[in-house]
Amino acid sequence: MTLANRYWVLSILLLLGSIAPTHAAPTPVNPKVLHIINRLSFGPAPGDIKKVEAMGVESYIKQQLSPDSIPEPESLTRQLSQMKTLRLNPVQLLQYSTNIPAVKKPDQQEKKAAIKPAALIFNETIQARLLRATKSNRQLQEVMVDFWYNHFNVDAEKKRNRIWVGAYEQEAIRPYALGRFRDLLGATAHHPAMLVYLDNAKNRVSHSPGVNGKVAGLNENYARELMELHTLGVDGGYTQQDVIALARILSGWGVVNNKSQNNNGSGFVFNSKHHDFSDKVFLGQKIKGSGKAEGEEALDILARSPATARHISYKLAQYFVTDNPPETLVKKLQQRYLATDGNIREVLNTLFQSSEFWDQKNFNSKFKTPYQYAISVVRATDIELKNTRPMIQFFNQLAMPLYGCPTPDGYKNTKEAWLNPDAMTRRLSFATAIANGSLRISSIPPQQTLAQEKPPKPRKTIPPVGKGNLTTLKPTRQMKPRKANQSTPIDYQQLMNTLGNAFSPQTQKAIASSPPKIRSSLILGSPEFMQR
Repeated sequence: MTLANRYWVLSILLLLGSIAPTHAAPTPVNPKVLHIINRLSFGPAPGDIKKVEAMGVESYIKQQLSPDSIPEPESLTRQLSQMKTLRLNPVQLLQYSTNIPAVKKPDQQEKKAAIKPAALIFNETIQARLLRATKSNRQLQEVMVDFWYNHFNVDAEKKRNRIWVGAYEQEAIRPYALGRFRDLLGATAHHPAMLVYLDNAKNRVSHSPGVNGKVAGLNENYARELMELHTLGVDGGYTQQDVIALARILSGWGVVNNKSQNNNGSGFVFNSKHHDFSDKVFLGQKIKGSGKAEGEEALDILARSPATARHISYKLAQYFVTDNPPETLVKKLQQRYLATDGNIREVLNTLFQSSEFWDQKNFNSKFKTPYQYAISVVRATDIELKNTRPMIQFFNQLAMPLYGCPTPDGYKNTKEAWLNPDAMTRRLSFATAIANGSLRISSIPPQQTLAQEKPPKPRKTIPPVGKGNLTTLKPTRQMKPRKANQSTPIDYQQLMNTLGNAFSPQTQKAIASSPPKIRSSLILGSPEFMQR
């Protein structure tokens, strides 16, 4: 067994808990600086540590909480401006992809006619997300976009959502990622991507007697997930009668059926013919039948609920602090949420100032998801991302396709969900290919521009995530190292400096005793780099 292979095994054993890692040796880098970068961004890029040291941790937090004040790199702005579909609203996207059927199952001819525009739209959606995540200076905003998209998850493979998930992120998530939760909740509730995904577009009352006294045509899917996942939480105190009441309240909230139905471009349509205008009782409060306004009143009730405040606070604490956040922190955040009417920026500021956040036992304790890991690799190595295909394949192999979580609860962000031997092997293979320059993400594929790169094929199934469940996924040819046209290998000394040399003595010894040509691979595959 080669030294590299032996160290990979050691890395896996350390991460699986078979070997207890030693504490990191003292370094000249302030651990608080590394901690704040690791949690408020997708990991250090070259120069980030010096920048935060110079401006101070408090100033960095303040700056990241106000993303509009942070200038973006000109190269990123230029690349995004070249993607024409990013500027289209849902109705315009529907017009652009004229052959995607609205309701009926498409025939072969319709599928073939629709594939090119739909592919371009989805491809640019993925490219824009990855470019922003890797290169944006507004890192906390990008972190929160990822967080909220998972919270309000929409699967791109549901009907026409392949063309709408980008607009959903751009219109319903991104503008409100650090704003008021009620605004974020309302934006997602009105967006056609959500209404299609959770079937509220089918939620219509026929005004004719149903079977066994049920309301004919009522669809409860969105109403249930709106309370269980988006607001109150599974233990939020609602009943099945509340689910039914909310479904009735939201009946008639639908999407455009043709390209000219919606004049404002949002894709949202309230159809009064499909709405239940009777009075309702929701969470103990009477709501008078008044049409679309009922839904707004219900969203107000949900957003102001202490149960919602707790549910959101727990998820934020789990994401930014530890997999099992302390009750003291959750209560602090809940109180701040209620005191500020759900101001996300204020809740986050409270979190970042809390003693629990700065408890050193929580430093570098969060295991990176496949998405976080791949983005952190690109940022640390400072590679200019031009070819997103290898990253897309990496996400697919690790059962985390971008915009492809089929269940409404979104992807988990805990170690238990993502740590297993097969997944570690794939991470280490990805790290090696990046480090030695054989994974050509900095080169545009021949005969293709950035906007023309082929998107991944739609998945058939997503295997369950867990120990041993990823072994059925086979590596693809594109992930294999190439002998020709290789990029320049990563300088391990520069990489160490970028990451603040924050490695345990055990890891530093393994790196120092290895041949220089594999040191960057060992750094990117180290237990410390797998964590944030």
